[in-house]
Amino acid sequence: MEALFPYLLPYLILTQWFIRLTPNTSNSSSRFKLYFKTYGISALGGFPTGAATITYLKKSKQISLREANILLSICHSPSPLFVLGFVGNDLLNDTTFSWQFLILYHIVSLSILCGVFFYFRREDKGKPVATPEPATKQTNPFTSSVKDSIPTVLVVGATIIFFTTIYTVVMHSVKSLVPDIHNNVMLLIAAMLEMTNGLRIGQELFADQHTLLLVLMATFLTSQGLSIHMQVAVIAKGEHLSLKPYILMRVLYVLLIPALFYLLFL
Repeated sequence: MEALFPYLLPYLILTQWFIRLTPNTSNSSSRFKLYFKTYGISALGGFPTGAATITYLKKSKQISLREANILLSICHSPSPLFVLGFVGNDLLNDTTFSWQFLILYHIVSLSILCGVFFYFRREDKGKPVATPEPATKQTNPFTSSVKDSIPTVLVVGATIIFFTTIYTVVMHSVKSLVPDIHNNVMLLIAAMLEMTNGLRIGQELFADQHTLLLVLMATFLTSQGLSIHMQVAVIAKGEHLSLKPYILMRVLYVLLIPALFYLLFL
């Protein structure tokens, strides 16, 4: 309630509002702008703003199902407020890591997004241009944005409560059954279930090992956790989006981002 909802709800409303103010278009230049606007919204909003935006675009037929599946896997990044505020200021007391991670993450993501755009552009050559669905008469865009943001916030809240409960039960159960379990195992369990807990515990365990701590931070921020992936899955299910590209892209990012961060900055 203190770290997530104060900026999640305003971000969701503003991004939903912004995407509604853009007319539906199908030419190549406009689609290029649409892709990068969608990425920009997801980059500023963080999880799960990208998924919410892409499902809206698919629902309004501004993008195809195939485009939505691919964009869902790319337009997915941690909020800069979270990375700079919680990770940089609260955990590390220094935002250098946060800026380095954000710049690296978005350079990689934008490079992949450019490749996806040119791939779709090449495939669409010679095909008739699809006509987007005519805009239906609706209430004020801001009112619609507030209304459509509520289900997303409820999904996020429900998954956070669920995984926090699971995290508490699992951690106490493991400690009771195996009292001498290694702290690193507890760290991995925490990070797999909920990213924020993994980041916090990692900082407590490896505060005196600077290089290892930063690599762990980069890994957890890239892999996220079941809580975040469940949010995306629930939102994507509403438009029957496939999660296969999303899963494959997460594996690629986990292998690529921490390795590049180590090679470039450490």
